[in-house]
Amino acid sequence: MKKVLVIGGGGREHALCVALARSPQVGQVFCAPGNGGIASVAECLPELLVGDFDRLAAFAAENEIDLTVVGPENPLVDGIVDYFRERGLAIFGPDAKGAQLEGSKAFAKDLMARHNVPTAAYHVFDDFDEAHAHLQNLEYFPIVLKADGLAAGKGVVVCEDRETALQTITEMMAERRFGEASARVVIEEFLRGEEASVHAVTDGKTLMIFPTSQDHKAIHEGDKGPNTGGMGAYSPAPIAEGAMLDKVVRDVLVPVLNGLHTDGIEYRGVLYAGLMITKGGPRVVEFNARFGDPETEVMLPRLKSDLYEILFTAATGRLADLDPPEFDERPCMGVVMASQGYPGEYQSGKPMFGTEDADALADVTVYHAGTRLRDDGGLSTAGGRVLCVTALGDDLQGARDRAYEGVSRIRWEGAYYRTDIGHRVL
Repeated sequence: MKKVLVIGGGGREHALCVALARSPQVGQVFCAPGNGGIASVAECLPELLVGDFDRLAAFAAENEIDLTVVGPENPLVDGIVDYFRERGLAIFGPDAKGAQLEGSKAFAKDLMARHNVPTAAYHVFDDFDEAHAHLQNLEYFPIVLKADGLAAGKGVVVCEDRETALQTITEMMAERRFGEASARVVIEEFLRGEEASVHAVTDGKTLMIFPTSQDHKAIHEGDKGPNTGGMGAYSPAPIAEGAMLDKVVRDVLVPVLNGLHTDGIEYRGVLYAGLMITKGGPRVVEFNARFGDPETEVMLPRLKSDLYEILFTAATGRLADLDPPEFDERPCMGVVMASQGYPGEYQSGKPMFGTEDADALADVTVYHAGTRLRDDGGLSTAGGRVLCVTALGDDLQGARDRAYEGVSRIRWEGAYYRTDIGHRVL
């Protein structure tokens, strides 16, 4: 039986561990560092941190791990795949060059421009005075300011007017609100439409398309307030289905994969396009080099095929050998429960109750993001986003009702969640 190591400790990694543990080929799943919920399906390794490549690779070698699966973006951008491959260890994810697709918005924009991939008009600045002058002279608003590097999903700000834009560019570039991630910024046009996410697994040659989904990034109902890592999601996203999905594959995913190949990058991993579906068709908002969170928590419950086989075959360059994956036709919806104050300051260590009651509901799964086990066996909060309560249903309304029923059974001091996940489609 195969042994798998999942790197990360959030809701996405919990969903990956659950799906990998279902594989008839997999006998044991490890997760580094894991969390309080992952401990029920995998052996957690809290002493192994996602950035400690040396110890992670040593663990994989010593324990004869057949495949390592990388959850978060930071280790990918920092080169964990290169590190493992140099040591002959099988690992799923793009190398450091490929991960620039997410690690540098300027890199992604340049790639899209050279390969005619539809996206927003943009300018890149690494000089504060030049960026400030550009905004002073700009004649149209709103616009979007993006930190070039990784900022945990929070480095994108929609600026409705010049005053907000000038204040934001000062915070980003002069005050380094996001550290080195905002030393360079992308200023781009504001796209009007509806967002959707399309994920594909690839070995650099073949694309395996996963179900469409839609994330809810803003903290408050009605998509108001600052962006978060994601407050909920559902799959499929009707706006990106059918002919629109065909167009996304033809006009976005295929040319980007070909462009990476032309540039000498063999991209093996997840190619995740964050899209705005406009009146003129799909346009790329951003690319990610890993599974989305919370999108993974609503895609993988629908997966009927063997996730281990898909990821291992992609990692070893043989994806064309597999049949297309099978998915449950029922939609899935997930509601994120967060700590009060997130995405700003929040308190951790709050005792949690009711997760088992929610998990006991038919077709409901509670994925843990920021939880830890207490000494008495109970759970406490340990992060901003704490849980993602997901449910399958005969239709999206049924999935939503069931997910919120699960949410209603869980409690801790200061628990916060949006009450309108799925509002755009329902």
